[in-house]
Amino acid sequence: MILVAIVLIGALTAAIQSTNRSEGTGIDREQLVIRASEVQRYASELERAVNYIMQDGKSESDIRFAHPDAHSDYGDLSADADPSDQVFHVSGGGAQYRVSPGDIHSSTGNQWEFYAGTHIPGMGTASRAELIAVLPNVTDAFCEKINELNGQTGTPTDTGAAAAAGSSAGDCLTVGALGRFGGGQTFYSGSDMNSVDETSFAQDPTTSAARPAPQACVVCASGGNHFYHVLLAR
Repeated sequence: MILVAIVLIGALTAAIQSTNRSEGTGIDREQLVIRASEVQRYASELERAVNYIMQDGKSESDIRFAHPDAHSDYGDLSADADPSDQVFHVSGGGAQYRVSPGDIHSSTGNQWEFYAGTHIPGMGTASRAELIAVLPNVTDAFCEKINELNGQTGTPTDTGAAAAAGSSAGDCLTVGALGRFGGGQTFYSGSDMNSVDETSFAQDPTTSAARPAPQACVVCASGGNHFYHVLLAR
């Protein structure tokens, strides 16, 4: 009887551990919540840094994300004679440069990207794109958790599949190399902007429109789950 009890306890423990695992991520639910909180805190730090720069009287188009560990498309921090518009400089936004936890990504690479090609539901003016921080290609489990924490009942979508080209941001809020925010490209406008499917976001029953969504995870028809956080609504 004792041996049977030991076997049953072992089987029950294994079942509980299996249940607590997030599918396809290799991290359990508690760890997933911790990861989501880490990402949210850092995204808020980036937003505060942008606000500091704007409060210092800088133009929204002058904001820069250069750092030695960031992609060179964002500029050369050491070559900037006036770093007061730099998010990752003590004279500018004062934010620390960090990569995200690798275990929340479905593919290699865990660097933050910064784009201004998409209008986000309920944020700013519909005819203008927001400045957003993006974590590309996060796992299904992380996407579901971050949307749950933000009151999204499903996964918002970008339905188009066209890639960024020329002056167009394409059909995904992850614009790619062409749209990295910096000297070569800042804010997209008009027909060049990407538009998410606002009906796929959580809706406000009092307005029959999407609730403001300063943060969410979006799945693009062109591929991948992408977390975003609005740094500057316009």
